[in-house]
Amino acid sequence: MRRLFVDTFYLVALLYRRDAWHDRVVIFSQTLSSDDTLLTTDAILVEFLAALSNKGQHLRQEAAITTHNLLERPNVTVIPQDRMLLLAGLDLYERCPDKEYSLTDCISMQVMRRDGITEVLTNDHHFAQEGFQVLFS
Repeated sequence: MRRLFVDTFYLVALLYRRDAWHDRVVIFSQTLSSDDTLLTTDAILVEFLAALSNKGQHLRQEAAITTHNLLERPNVTVIPQDRMLLLAGLDLYERCPDKEYSLTDCISMQVMRRDGITEVLTNDHHFAQEGFQVLFS
């Protein structure tokens, strides 16, 4: 059983066939078992929906369906956004002025640290800079 953090990169690549990473992400997703636990945040879902909002009506609808499915799957935990999580992300954001971490990345990293997750479904090198294992490079 693996515990993996789901980044926006993964969700976009999984759904958007024109994404350069689509094929690799689809192949990887087929290796996931029902014993694997996926964790993400409300902030990731907001970023995912925003990323696909201008890709046409069909893809926009598919993104909404995907989001609903993630919220209902028993092996997926979506951490709700609250003030404490926002402040934890903001703290990392402020402590790393030399980095180009987005606030969503900072929130994700703080959740991963808090929950002891080391592997992230992304190609974002910012996670590697913080010591996490990036699964797509």
